[in-house]
Amino acid sequence: MAGAAALARIEQHPRPKVQTSQDAIRNQVPVKDPACLSVSGVYFTCPLTGATLTKSEREVHIKEAILMRFEEDAVEASVMMVHTFNKDREKVKAAVEIISKYIENICKNPTEEKYRKIKLSNKVYQEKVRCVEGSREFLEALSFTSIMLPVEGQEEDEEFLVLLEHSPDGLELMKESRDRLHRGEPVRAQLDRQPQAFRSSPNAQRFELPVEFYNLTAEELKKEQQQRSELVDKNAMLRTKVMREKEEQRERRKYNYTLLRIRLPDGSLLQGTFYAWDRLPVLFAFVRESLVDGWQPFELIAPGSQKLKETEEVALAECNLVPAALLTFAWDAAVQADVAAAGATNPALLKPELLETIRTLS
Repeated sequence: MAGAAALARIEQHPRPKVQTSQDAIRNQVPVKDPACLSVSGVYFTCPLTGATLTKSEREVHIKEAILMRFEEDAVEASVMMVHTFNKDREKVKAAVEIISKYIENICKNPTEEKYRKIKLSNKVYQEKVRCVEGSREFLEALSFTSIMLPVEGQEEDEEFLVLLEHSPDGLELMKESRDRLHRGEPVRAQLDRQPQAFRSSPNAQRFELPVEFYNLTAEELKKEQQQRSELVDKNAMLRTKVMREKEEQRERRKYNYTLLRIRLPDGSLLQGTFYAWDRLPVLFAFVRESLVDGWQPFELIAPGSQKLKETEEVALAECNLVPAALLTFAWDAAVQADVAAAGATNPALLKPELLETIRTLS
């Protein structure tokens, strides 16, 4: 009921159009022809529904998906609410501790009526619990019921959440629910890497990125485009190494995402979208999952002949792989020699599902 009511409130009110920095960029910077873009945009996958979402759709979709889960498991849905709908992690932690204390007192003193009643005007409840969205839904999922009760010294009744039943089995379930609340994690949309295979192309190093890749204001993006249009940096020779490094760091922070292409031994290309601060093991895992023989060791070589190491927890931005880069793939020579000697050759590099949708770079 709580989930349905909350979902109804969302559907009844028109959603305001929030003007984001990305909107400002679109409004003030000429939009590139979508057909010319290397990737149509940045997309995400909802872990609850599997739906593909734009950045602006993520939050509302996940909220609706969580609220719809109340029909299946009210405790799970309310735990998701607590950990997902509230940005302040310290407030969430404080609320979880107070709710855990309520449950602990009930389990230790199951016959004490006072521990099974929560006065909603209570200062601790008001300051620590009420302010955390999903906390009341969690208590109601534990069978706490809203009841108006008289209060000594007051003329008017006050609202309490009361646990009417306290069977041994019910108390065990309550403990399990408390543990689930402690283990809860925010539900976050996962970046859709949009894996795409391309045929060998002389345009492999050409990238046209949509505005979603930038972490810039409109004016900064226009300035960036002007600077990139200049063929010669007159001051390049005058900058010190420290100055260049600081400028490179500022440059890397301009991007939220990066588009990477990997040139395979047969000339074909594998493309994927990453967070700028994804680590190298994430990149290697993406490549490995795309290969028929992903079990074999391989190397990735960045521009400038920089060999990337799978075991290094280094961000892609720190490897100068933003906002886009072309990498070179190479099998481990010794292992390839052993495979060839055994006669176990496989002409296909990429998995069939990638080859089925292979495209030609425009």
